[in-house]
Amino acid sequence: MQEHSRQQVAHAVADRLEAVEHSASLGAFIGFDGFIDTLIRVVDTRHAMATDAYAPIPTIDAFADRVRAAAGKNANLELVPLERRFGGNGPLMAAALAGLGAGVRYVGAIGSPDAHDRVHPLFRPFADQCAEAIAIAPPAETDALEFDDGKLMLGKPANVQLPTWALLRERVGVERIRAMAAQSGLIGLVNWVMMGGLPGIWQGLIDDILPGLPAPTHTPGGPRRVFVDLCDPRRRTDDDLRAACAQLAEMNALASVTLGLNLAESQRLCALTGVAAPSDADGWTPGEALAAAAERVRGALRLDAIVIHTRRGAAGADAAGDRGCFLGPFTRRPAMSTGAGDHFNGGFAFGRLAGLDLAQALALGSAVSGAYVRDAASPDRARVCAFLRSLPAPEA
Repeated sequence: MQEHSRQQVAHAVADRLEAVEHSASLGAFIGFDGFIDTLIRVVDTRHAMATDAYAPIPTIDAFADRVRAAAGKNANLELVPLERRFGGNGPLMAAALAGLGAGVRYVGAIGSPDAHDRVHPLFRPFADQCAEAIAIAPPAETDALEFDDGKLMLGKPANVQLPTWALLRERVGVERIRAMAAQSGLIGLVNWVMMGGLPGIWQGLIDDILPGLPAPTHTPGGPRRVFVDLCDPRRRTDDDLRAACAQLAEMNALASVTLGLNLAESQRLCALTGVAAPSDADGWTPGEALAAAAERVRGALRLDAIVIHTRRGAAGADAAGDRGCFLGPFTRRPAMSTGAGDHFNGGFAFGRLAGLDLAQALALGSAVSGAYVRDAASPDRARVCAFLRSLPAPEA
C-alpha cells in the first residue's frame, strides 16, 4: 500500500469514527477469561543497586542467548516487576471496545479471590468502563517478560479453567446471557488455547443462545458478528484445532464468524487445511498475498471472515468477496507490547460493528494497537482519531 493511499484510508477512518455516535446500540458481549499481568523487564547489566539503575536485556534473541549460555552451568536472572495490571485476552479486547464507545457487557474470571462474584480491585476501573461486568471466578496470573521486539508470556492459567457452560448457567443464567447477547451486535470469544471450558461454552451458545436470537437493531454493521481469537494454539494438537474449527463452522450458520489470526496461526491453519500458506519473512509487508491467504483459509474453514495481523500490519477477506490490507504504524520500541493483538482485535471488531468496510476496519485495528503500544494504555476515541490523522510511518 503506497503511503498516500495509506494516509487517505486513515483520514477516512478518522472521519467515520468521529461521526459514530456513542450508543448502546453498539453493544458487545465479550468473555470469558481474566488475568492479572505482571509486566517485567529482565536485567542485562546493573549500574547501581537502585531499583531502576539497570540496562534491560533488549531483545528475545539476546535473552535466548543468555539462557542458552547457562546450559550445563547455572544462571541467576534478575527480574524487575514494572507494574501489575488487569489483563487477559477478553478484558483487553473489551477495554479497547469500551474506549471507542461500545456498550460492553463482560462476563469472566475477573472476581476477587475471596468472593468470585465481587470484581477484583485491579479490574474495577475496567468494570466501570463497561455497561455491565459480571465476575464468575478469580483471575489467573501471567508474568509478561517485555523486550523491545516482543514479549514472553509466562502464564499460570489454573483459574481460567473454572469458567464452563455449567458455571455460566449457574452463576449468570441462560436467560441473562441471552439478554446480553440480544443487546449486542458483536460477541467476542477469545483465549480458546488456555480455556478447557471454552468448547463447552461455544456449544452452549450454539445450542441455547444463538438460535432464534433477534437480529441486532440500529447497528450500522448489519448482522450480528462473532469475533474469535484462538490465542496462539501451538501447544494444542491438530485434532483439537480441527474440532474447534468444526464448532466455529457450526456457529457460523447462526451468526457471522470472524476468526482473527497472527502470522504463525495462519500458517498452522494453512497446513491443517491444505491450502497455500502466506510468506514468512522477517519484516514482510502485509499486502495482497496475505489477503489471498486469508481468503483461502476462510473458504476452507467455511467462515464469514478471516483476519491475519502481523507486527507490520494486517490483511483479511470475507464471504462477500471483500479483501483488504493495511500497513500498520510499526514501532521498534513499544512502551508495552502485552495486549497489542487484543487491542487490534477490539479496534477491528468495533470498526465492523460500526459499519466500516474490511480495509477501514483493518486500519482502525492497526491504529488502536499502534496507539496502545506507544501509550501503554487503552486509547479513547479522540486519541485514536488524532493518531489516524497523524499516522506514523512504519519504522524499519
